[in-house]
Amino acid sequence: MDFFNQTGKMAIGSRLRMLTDLITENASQIYRLYDVDLKAKWFPVFFVLSAGESKTITAIAKEIGHSHPSVSNIIKEMVAKGLVKELKDKTDGRRNVVGLSAKGKLVAEKLTEQYVDVTAAIDSISCQTKNDLWKAIEEWEFLLSEKSLLKRVEEEKKARESKYVQIISYTPHYQQIFRSLNEQWIKSYFEMEEADYKALDNPEEYILKNGGYIFIALYKDQPVGACALLKMKDEHYDYELAKMAVSPNAQGKNIGFLLGRAAINKAIELGASNVYLESNTILKPAINLYQKLGFKKVVGHSTPYKRCNIQMELTLK
Repeated sequence: MDFFNQTGKMAIGSRLRMLTDLITENASQIYRLYDVDLKAKWFPVFFVLSAGESKTITAIAKEIGHSHPSVSNIIKEMVAKGLVKELKDKTDGRRNVVGLSAKGKLVAEKLTEQYVDVTAAIDSISCQTKNDLWKAIEEWEFLLSEKSLLKRVEEEKKARESKYVQIISYTPHYQQIFRSLNEQWIKSYFEMEEADYKALDNPEEYILKNGGYIFIALYKDQPVGACALLKMKDEHYDYELAKMAVSPNAQGKNIGFLLGRAAINKAIELGASNVYLESNTILKPAINLYQKLGFKKVVGHSTPYKRCNIQMELTLK
């Protein structure tokens, strides 16, 4: 269709829905062809029950991959048609089970020849195509169960937007943005502390002159993120990853990861054996980012921050 040629893969949902609607309409007509009083949407439930065993709604929903409310509504419609009946479970009187009625069993017998003819018709279509739709559906279902389409689109969006991110070295021109970005997230969750004011009010004196580095993230040439690599006066650790902040308007673009990688690469360039950081477990996205960068939890190091309740380390050598 010309419309789908224009939209491309953006309209995958619409195209599949049209195909589903077409097949569903044909299914209704096929049931009438075989004088079977059954709705297409009932078929998964009916098929499961046609094996002869009565089942709970929960068991049916699990088997066919539908929600409990959806199956419950279908059962009500089929009960009204006299195709199924609800009974008390013989092994547990507190539960109801559902089974085919006498009428339902007669319908199941009628469907036997329909199954044969429908299967043959579908096989005939498959023989005329270059691709096996049934196998393709199985592959798509498997791949989407491993990672949803939403997650895949999120990853592509992040990868595309990451191309507009540039990590540069700090200059005094960025002192205010370095301070404001960090002050924003700190005040959103905690309170500014003495060590914060030292680093943010005078980064040249407190960070750079002590052998540290500051990195600024630009997104389409606008400063949207920052982080620092502090030289530590400690026998166990060489550098500390600190003061990482990304503007709320620029989150979800992989900026935090790119800043972290830039700082880690600098530490490697300087011959560091490890990098240390402090955080708080309330900041779940940040903790996930640090773990993605390779940091592991450690304990027992002194900290100047009241808000610190987790310490992490990245071993480089």
